[in-house]
This record gives sequence, structure tokens and C-alpha cells, in this order.
Amino acid sequence: MKRFIDTHRDEQFDLIVIGGGITGAAVAYDAAGRGLSVALLEKSDFGCATSAATSKFIHGGLRYLKTYEFGLVRESLRERRIMENIAPNFVYPLPCMFTSPSAVIKLGLYLYDILAFDKGFTWDRKKRIPNHYTVSRERVIQEEPNVKRDGLTGAGIYYDCISICPERLTLAFIKSAERWGARVANYARVENFIMTGGTVSGVVVRDLIKEKMHSLRGACTVNCAGPWADEVLGLANRGDSGLAIKRSEGIHLIIDSRVNSYAVGTMTKNQHFFLIPWRGHTLIGTTDKEYPGSPDEYRVARESIEELLDLVNAHFGNDGPIRYKDVRYTYGGLRPLVGSDGGDSYTSTRKYEVIDHAAEGLSGLITAEGGKYTTSRNLAAQVLRAVEKRLGRKPGKCTTASRRLAGCEIDDVEAFIERIKGENPDFDPVTMEYLGRHYGTDYGGVMALAMKDKKLRAPLNADGEILAQVVYAIERELAFTLRDILFRRTGIGTLGHPGKKVLAAVADLAAKKLKWSPSRKAKEIRDAEEAFRLPK
Repeated sequence: MKRFIDTHRDEQFDLIVIGGGITGAAVAYDAAGRGLSVALLEKSDFGCATSAATSKFIHGGLRYLKTYEFGLVRESLRERRIMENIAPNFVYPLPCMFTSPSAVIKLGLYLYDILAFDKGFTWDRKKRIPNHYTVSRERVIQEEPNVKRDGLTGAGIYYDCISICPERLTLAFIKSAERWGARVANYARVENFIMTGGTVSGVVVRDLIKEKMHSLRGACTVNCAGPWADEVLGLANRGDSGLAIKRSEGIHLIIDSRVNSYAVGTMTKNQHFFLIPWRGHTLIGTTDKEYPGSPDEYRVARESIEELLDLVNAHFGNDGPIRYKDVRYTYGGLRPLVGSDGGDSYTSTRKYEVIDHAAEGLSGLITAEGGKYTTSRNLAAQVLRAVEKRLGRKPGKCTTASRRLAGCEIDDVEAFIERIKGENPDFDPVTMEYLGRHYGTDYGGVMALAMKDKKLRAPLNADGEILAQVVYAIERELAFTLRDILFRRTGIGTLGHPGKKVLAAVADLAAKKLKWSPSRKAKEIRDAEEAFRLPK
């Protein structure tokens, strides 16, 4: 990957995309694949906010049946299948367990199966999802012994999908966009719009790495800034965005393993949660509470953690409650929800909205807002319809549903993993499995570094991650900070603090490759330590 802003020289683009989360990444990928010239700008790191703060689910929206959003559920189920196809090494079927399901939930599971009528049409037969079924109380206790026994009558089992690493899946969309010709840059903050009469004809960008200002010209600009979309729009409207965005907080907790092979969940009237098996630990999520403050000031609060623990402990924990001290790591983010209907954030729609601001005197500016990770690819297709009208010409056909993402060109993931293990007998099979699933067909780039320098081969954690990934992140994937490396290019930090020794080894290597001064290195370590620290 190359950061185009470093060498930008007054190039004119068909499309400028603001925001490098999953929505902006998908829009840039779709547009570049249709033959448009595209520039994508992200003010921080790719996928660093909402796109990383997920429960890892690629889901069909079972709970949206409660609000009769059948079209959204059907779209989500279709897009879930497409994600299985185009990102096979990232997205996998996951059995989900609702204990003692109500009659309403049982009915919902039947309807979910009907709406997912094409769930068997996966390119990899092993990814096909079965219909739901029920199991007895005894079977629940046998398979998930930590489920509370009081009132337990059995469970409903259905399947959704899990994304093993949303951060790298977002990066796969970014890489795909670049491979089709898009120009991308992280740490490039849009600070103003260039206006020609009543038309947005470009943006003013600050390069936060080199502290330089640039002017980029584009026939059309798409605002994909998520929770910041109203603030970006405010740059063009002199502070008044006119865009109604509700921000909903979703937090997640990492604890030691409490579930085995099922995502165990409960759905109540105005909230739900799952305990999800992930990398030998349990991921708990999520909350859905309105956040009224500035998105730049958002932090996970202890109060939010304790509220989630109270909910979980009321419904789960045969071997005792989960306590605050059991939390190894927490992360959270803000979901942008469109509209201001006065309802609570939990029942607000997850439908997306594509807004052409021409009627507001801002011709050439489009905002894509709302939605969810699963439907991001289709949201991008809808954005391109609006872009087509602005450009006055028809781009090529959308092909994002029919080709695999960059690095995901794998017909049979399990066979691929076994093959690369056999081809690399000098490496721990655990390491090869991790690299195969998280880097896909690009794993060879990491391997080449490890083969060149034996010091880069040593496993850093139980997943078998190695220091070669740090070098690869810097040299090939535009990582500029310790947080970029720990939380978005690798999984070294996403289970909590990896230990002083590992953190020091990663920081030493990053400092050498990025030529950090001693003071800069110390600051990077402080910033990482702060990210690991639980709120008091």
C-alpha cells in the first residue's frame, strides 16, 4: 500500500471519499472497480473507530424482526452470504444459542430461516448455514455448562457469521480499492471544502504525518465519516450540518473463556447481549445507549461496563458472576443512527441513508450514513447510484458481489490452511494458521520477512503471532503508530495487555523501522498503555 498524499500533485478525481471505515472503504472499492478515479482520505487510521468497535458479527439482523423491518433483514441475510463468499478467510458460520427462548423468538427463528432461503448458495460448501433447531436442557448443560440452570428448559440454536478480525477485513476492502486504482491515505484530515459557486469541487486536506496542506479536486465528494458525518458536513455549512444523527454507544468486554463453541445470548425488550467465543477467550457485547457528546471525546466509562456486567450476570453465570476485576480489556465505539424520531437508540432503525445535498446548495456532495457492517457493500452500491447522477455519466457495472477481496482469493479455506502448514514445516502450525486466516493469500509477504531474519519468527502470544507482522504492517500496510500495529494490523493488543516484554519488543522494532526519537517512542508506549487501562 502507498499513501498517495505524499506525492500528490494536483490530480483531478472523479470521486473523493471522506472516511476510511468500512463504509468509505466499500465505496472506494466499488467506485474504483467501476473505472472511476478515486481518492480516499481518513483523518486517523483506517477502520479505527466504529468499524473496529464491533461484536465481530456479520449478521442478518434477527432482532430487527421485532420492528417489522423485513426488507432490512432480507438484505442483511443476503449480504451475510456475500461476505462469506468474498472474504472466506475472515467470515465463518457461528452457532448462536438463545436459552429458554420465548414463543416470539421461536417464531422469529422460523421466519429468519425463510428469509435466508439462499443461505446455502455459498461458493465454499463448508460455509453453508443450516436451519435453526432446538436442544434440550440436558444438552445445553452438557455443551455450555456455565449457562444458568434456574428456569432453563432448553435452547434455540441458529447460525449467523463471525468476522475473526473486522479491522483487517476493513483493510482488505481498502487494499481491494487500491488494487483497482484508488488512491488512499490515512492520517489525512479534511479541514474544509473547495466551493465553486454552489458546487463542492474538492477538499482541503491536512497531512498529519508531514504537517502539510493539500487541495484535492473532485467532481463528486462522498461523506462517509460515520459518527463525524454531521461535523464534516458542517465544514460546508459554516458549522450547521442540518443532518440529524443519533450516536449510540456500543461497548465490549474481553474476559477469560466462559463459553465453549456457541455464542450464548439473551434478548429482552430493549436490550440484548452475547457471550462469544473468540481466540480462546470470551467476548461480551454489546450495549446500545444514546451518547449525546462529541465523538472526539468518547471514552468507555466504568459505569457502562458495570451496566453490561449487571445485565449479563442476571441471565448468565452458573459458576458465579463476572466481576469488574475479570475484565481483561474493553473497547467501545459510536454507531451513527439516522433520523431523530424520538425513540431510544436500541429501537432506532439500522437502515442507511444516502443524501444528495444539491437541494441545500451543495451540489457535488453526498453523505452516506447509518447502516451496519454487514450491509456496507450494498450501501456502497446505492451510493454509486447517487454518484452516477452527479457525474452525469454511467460508470461500469458493480462487481463487488462476484469477486473476492484482495488477499481472500481462496476456494477452500481449510484446505488452504492445511496446505500452507505443510509447505512451511519450520514454522509453528499455530502461526501458519493465524497468518493464513488473517492475511489470506498475502501471508507470503509476512513469511518472506520471517525467513530473512530469524529474530522475527519468535511467537508473541498463544495465537502464534510473530514480529514479522510488525515489520509488514509498517512497510506494506501504512501503520504509523504503536496503536495501529497492536490493534488494527495485528491482534497483539486486542485481547488486552500482551505483557511488558512483548510490548517492549514491538515498540523497539517499530521505533527502529519508523525512526522514532526516544521521546516519541516513550509517548507511543504511554498511548498504548492508556488504551489497555480499564476506566476507574
